[in-house]
Order: sequence, then structure tokens, then C-alpha cells
Amino acid sequence: MYLATAIHHETQPINQISIDYTPEACTHCPESNSITLTYDHRGGARWRSTTRFLYGTFSSLIQCPKGNTSGLNFNIYLSSLEGDKSQDEIDFEFLGKDKTIVQTNYYASGTGNREEIHDLGFDCSDAFHECVIKWCPNFIEWLIDGKVVRKVEKREGEGFPEKPMFLYASIWDASYICDATWTGPYMGCYAPYFCLYKDICVPVGTAVECSCDS
Repeated sequence: MYLATAIHHETQPINQISIDYTPEACTHCPESNSITLTYDHRGGARWRSTTRFLYGTFSSLIQCPKGNTSGLNFNIYLSSLEGDKSQDEIDFEFLGKDKTIVQTNYYASGTGNREEIHDLGFDCSDAFHECVIKWCPNFIEWLIDGKVVRKVEKREGEGFPEKPMFLYASIWDASYICDATWTGPYMGCYAPYFCLYKDICVPVGTAVECSCDS
């Protein structure tokens, strides 16, 4: 039986964000609930919610960068704290070498290696598409344009994300990983690259009071 209640599905527009690095490459417009991340000679940028949440539904319309994006990673994901070796995490990651696929993954106490690749059936840079993460005490769902692309149920003895998490998104050069086999070699011939987010929503009623720097 899934432990999911209305509180896990009710959402509200994100009002404030924190920018972890390169603030000049991240533009946030609260009035239109939109964020633009830029990748160019300055590198990329990463934003996050100002609070953590313990379960709930997270969503955004995303239009990925146009042109040859080989080498880049653009994404939306949850993390208890980026860079923490014991972090919990739930990911949507678009891999610049092929914009017709998306990778999902999740971590529990720093352990991941649960990647799956999904065919989108479209180029993620052609238009806005909705990405949704539903994280409940007993299951996780990843949805694209209302279609469930992956579902994971909590199982006894297996790791499952249970720490309060921020909503994050970033664009970065991942070409150094696995000798560029993951996202491809970085080309940069279409820079600057813009990843667009709009109608970004976070849960109602599941925010957890905490320091944003710990």
C-alpha cells in the first residue's frame, strides 16, 4: 500500500531561489515564475529552493538548450545537500550528446548507481516539456508530460531517499566524466546555451525548517 496523501500532491509556485554559483548566469523572474540558466565562457550556474522539503510533488516546464549541446548536462533534481557524500538525491538529467533521451537516478545516503535511460520521443530543445518528480514515503515517480517514465517502490533492506531535500537545477560541462562517453565531448560551437524553466512548483505543507547552508 502506498503511503501517499493529498499533502504529497498539492503544489505552489516557487517564490524564492538561492543561486549556488555564477549568479550572473542565472536570471529569475518571480512574477512570471521563470528561470534562465546560461552556459558560456563563464561556465554554468545552479539554483535551488531556499528550503528543504520532506516528500511532495515537484514540477517544472523545461526547454533545453538548442544547437549542438554535446558535453553539457542540464537537469532538475532533488538533493539533501549538493556535494554531501551522504546525500539523498532524485534526478532528471538531460545528456547533451542526445537530446531525445533523459536519464533518471536516485541516491540514498550517498549511494546511487541506479541510472536508467528513457527515450523521450522528441527533442527536448524543441519546446517546453513538463518534468515532474513525485516523492512519497513509499514510492517515487518520474513523469514527462504527464506520462510516468519510471516508478520505484520502497523495499525493505534497500536504500530509499528519506532526508529532506532541496529542489535544484543546473547546467554544466560534464564532458570530463567517463572520458566524455556520458554526455559527449564539449564542442561549444553554439554558445551561449540557455536552459529555460517556467511554471516551477514545489510542495505545499512539507517544507522543513533548516539552515540553507547545512
